[in-house]
Amino acid sequence: MDFYKKYLPTTIPKERLDEVFAGLEEKYTKGEDPWGLNLSKARKTLDILYPLYKNYFQVRVFGKENIEEEPYMVVSNHSGQIAIDGMLIATAFATEIEPPRILRSMVERFFTALPWVGTLAAEGGAVLGDRQNCLNLLNRGESVLVFPEGVRGVAKSTFDFYKLQRFTRGFFRMALTANTKVLPVCVVGAEEIFPWVYQAKGVARKLGLPALPISPLYFPLPSPVDIHIGKPYSIPDLSPEAPDSEIDLHIDKIRNEIRELTTQGLKMRRPFFANKT
Repeated sequence: MDFYKKYLPTTIPKERLDEVFAGLEEKYTKGEDPWGLNLSKARKTLDILYPLYKNYFQVRVFGKENIEEEPYMVVSNHSGQIAIDGMLIATAFATEIEPPRILRSMVERFFTALPWVGTLAAEGGAVLGDRQNCLNLLNRGESVLVFPEGVRGVAKSTFDFYKLQRFTRGFFRMALTANTKVLPVCVVGAEEIFPWVYQAKGVARKLGLPALPISPLYFPLPSPVDIHIGKPYSIPDLSPEAPDSEIDLHIDKIRNEIRELTTQGLKMRRPFFANKT
């Protein structure tokens, strides 16, 4: 802990932490919810994670002005091998967006089963990513974070970094059902956390694993990360049961917006050993 405090000092002022959670306590009056969110534990976790967010990964957030005080289906590219991008996006929405909000990250079933990590994530707001959980949260006015690329997005070899994979359709059908705007987001810099990776897909399939990254490094490097937030995509007057061809027209627009955010973000990307900004 002394090493942690020395090299990753907490930079979030207590006054800001109090401000963030004062607003959240007004929303979550019981301090928890049916999905395992626990404000008291989430505060402690945020206090621990914030130095990683601010000092280690030096996160910058662009496009904050695009966010209004309403719920969103937040849709992002997926990167970083260990899905650290979700933690960084959620920290940004809790500490840098007004009013602060807890993003309900939709996570894979295998993640929720991980000892200690799954419980910690649930206490901070993460939820098993099934359709009913997502719809219930949206209908309660929560903002939900999804990665439509799924494991394909996070489990990429080096030569596929920043190549968007195919989006699933489920997120858009749920946004239609809940009449919730889609907020496109891209993360730039997380791919470089593990800059040399080969995905042994064949071996992973034989072992029943979602991915099997092979890398000379198994500790995330301090790559500077930028989060770019696009303009909300308004939900069309379309049935959630519309044919795939009609749904795909809108998904392609959202995917192209994230691709454009990524292209612009790569132009602004800082050197790997960037100084603090």
